[in-house]
Amino acid sequence: MKSIKYILAGILFGIIMSKSEAISWFRIQEMFRFQSFHMFGIIGTAVILGAISVFIIKKLKIRDTAGNPIVFQDKEQSYARYIIGGTIFGLGWALTGACPGPMFVNLGYGYIAMLVVIFGALSGTYLYGLIKDKLPH
Repeated sequence: MKSIKYILAGILFGIIMSKSEAISWFRIQEMFRFQSFHMFGIIGTAVILGAISVFIIKKLKIRDTAGNPIVFQDKEQSYARYIIGGTIFGLGWALTGACPGPMFVNLGYGYIAMLVVIFGALSGTYLYGLIKDKLPH
Protein backbone atom coordinates (compact mmCIF):
# COMPACT_ATOMS: atom_id res chain seq x y z
CA MET A 1 0.00 0.00 0.00
CA LYS A 2 2.99 2.33 0.59
CA SER A 3 3.93 2.10 -3.10
CA ILE A 4 0.62 3.48 -4.33
CA LYS A 5 1.96 7.05 -4.36
CA TYR A 6 4.76 5.97 -6.71
CA ILE A 7 2.31 4.19 -8.99
CA LEU A 8 0.10 7.28 -9.06
CA ALA A 9 3.13 9.50 -9.76
CA GLY A 10 4.07 7.19 -12.66
CA ILE A 11 0.56 7.36 -14.08
CA LEU A 12 0.59 11.17 -13.80
CA PHE A 13 4.02 11.27 -15.48
CA GLY A 14 2.72 9.12 -18.33
CA ILE A 15 -0.33 11.31 -18.82
CA ILE A 16 1.78 14.49 -18.86
CA MET A 17 4.29 12.96 -21.29
CA SER A 18 1.57 11.83 -23.69
CA LYS A 19 -0.51 15.03 -23.51
CA SER A 20 2.56 17.21 -24.06
CA GLU A 21 3.51 15.02 -27.05
CA ALA A 22 6.95 14.40 -25.51
CA ILE A 23 6.61 10.71 -26.41
CA SER A 24 6.07 11.46 -30.08
CA TRP A 25 8.81 10.17 -32.35
CA PHE A 26 7.84 12.91 -34.80
CA ARG A 27 8.34 15.64 -32.16
CA ILE A 28 11.72 14.21 -31.16
CA GLN A 29 12.88 14.10 -34.79
CA GLU A 30 11.70 17.71 -35.23
CA MET A 31 13.87 18.69 -32.27
CA PHE A 32 16.99 16.93 -33.56
CA ARG A 33 16.48 18.56 -36.97
CA PHE A 34 15.95 22.01 -35.37
CA GLN A 35 12.56 22.28 -37.07
CA SER A 36 10.45 23.04 -34.00
CA PHE A 37 10.76 24.64 -30.58
CA HIS A 38 8.23 22.24 -29.00
CA MET A 39 10.64 19.78 -27.34
CA PHE A 40 13.18 22.49 -26.50
CA GLY A 41 10.39 24.27 -24.63
CA ILE A 42 9.53 21.11 -22.68
CA ILE A 43 13.17 20.39 -21.84
CA GLY A 44 13.84 24.04 -20.95
CA THR A 45 10.83 24.06 -18.63
CA ALA A 46 12.10 20.88 -16.97
CA VAL A 47 15.57 22.40 -16.47
CA ILE A 48 14.13 25.57 -14.93
CA LEU A 49 11.80 23.61 -12.63
CA GLY A 50 14.70 21.35 -11.65
CA ALA A 51 16.89 24.34 -10.77
CA ILE A 52 14.10 25.90 -8.71
CA SER A 53 13.47 22.58 -6.96
CA VAL A 54 17.15 22.14 -6.07
CA PHE A 55 17.26 25.73 -4.76
CA ILE A 56 14.20 25.09 -2.56
CA ILE A 57 15.57 21.75 -1.31
CA LYS A 58 18.86 23.40 -0.33
CA LYS A 59 17.27 26.53 1.15
CA LEU A 60 14.65 24.71 3.25
CA LYS A 61 16.91 21.71 4.00
CA ILE A 62 14.17 19.33 2.85
CA ARG A 63 14.64 15.65 3.69
CA ASP A 64 13.82 12.57 1.64
CA THR A 65 10.88 10.25 2.39
CA ALA A 66 13.00 8.28 4.89
CA GLY A 67 13.90 11.44 6.80
CA ASN A 68 17.52 11.57 5.57
CA PRO A 69 19.02 14.90 4.49
CA ILE A 70 19.28 15.40 0.72
CA VAL A 71 22.93 15.99 -0.16
CA PHE A 72 24.17 17.37 -3.48
CA GLN A 73 27.72 16.50 -4.50
CA ASP A 74 30.01 19.10 -6.01
CA LYS A 75 30.59 18.95 -9.77
CA GLU A 76 33.78 17.37 -10.99
CA GLN A 77 36.04 19.39 -13.24
CA SER A 78 36.33 16.60 -15.86
CA TYR A 79 33.81 17.36 -18.59
CA ALA A 80 34.93 14.57 -20.96
CA ARG A 81 32.76 12.00 -19.20
CA TYR A 82 29.71 14.25 -19.54
CA ILE A 83 30.40 14.87 -23.23
CA ILE A 84 30.92 11.17 -23.98
CA GLY A 85 27.92 10.07 -21.91
CA GLY A 86 25.71 12.80 -23.35
CA THR A 87 26.73 11.86 -26.88
CA ILE A 88 25.89 8.19 -26.31
CA PHE A 89 22.58 9.14 -24.69
CA GLY A 90 21.74 11.57 -27.50
CA LEU A 91 22.56 9.05 -30.22
CA GLY A 92 20.35 6.46 -28.57
CA TRP A 93 17.60 9.03 -28.17
CA ALA A 94 17.83 10.12 -31.81
CA LEU A 95 17.91 6.54 -33.13
CA THR A 96 15.04 5.20 -31.05
CA GLY A 97 12.95 8.35 -30.75
CA ALA A 98 12.65 7.93 -26.98
CA CYS A 99 14.60 8.57 -23.81
CA PRO A 100 14.05 6.41 -20.68
CA GLY A 101 10.78 7.90 -19.42
CA PRO A 102 8.92 7.93 -22.74
CA MET A 103 10.09 4.40 -23.53
CA PHE A 104 7.75 3.03 -20.89
CA VAL A 105 4.96 5.48 -21.74
CA ASN A 106 5.15 4.34 -25.38
CA LEU A 107 5.01 0.72 -24.24
CA GLY A 108 1.93 1.59 -22.21
CA TYR A 109 0.45 3.16 -25.32
CA GLY A 110 0.80 -0.22 -27.03
CA TYR A 111 3.93 0.32 -29.12
CA ILE A 112 5.32 -3.19 -28.65
CA ALA A 113 8.50 -2.35 -30.62
CA MET A 114 9.56 -0.33 -27.56
CA LEU A 115 10.32 -3.66 -25.87
CA VAL A 116 13.43 -3.85 -28.08
CA VAL A 117 14.45 -0.34 -27.00
CA ILE A 118 13.80 -1.10 -23.32
CA PHE A 119 15.79 -4.34 -23.59
CA GLY A 120 18.69 -2.39 -25.14
CA ALA A 121 18.55 0.30 -22.45
CA LEU A 122 18.46 -2.26 -19.64
CA SER A 123 21.26 -4.27 -21.25
CA GLY A 124 23.42 -1.16 -21.57
CA THR A 125 22.75 -0.23 -17.95
CA TYR A 126 23.61 -3.75 -16.81
CA LEU A 127 26.82 -3.72 -18.90
CA TYR A 128 27.81 -0.37 -17.39
CA GLY A 129 27.25 -1.82 -13.91
CA LEU A 130 29.60 -4.68 -14.75
CA ILE A 131 32.44 -2.54 -16.10
CA LYS A 132 32.03 0.77 -14.23
CA ASP A 133 34.94 0.04 -11.87
CA LYS A 134 37.25 -0.36 -14.87
CA LEU A 135 36.19 2.93 -16.52
CA PRO A 136 37.94 6.24 -15.88
CA HIS A 137 35.76 8.40 -13.69
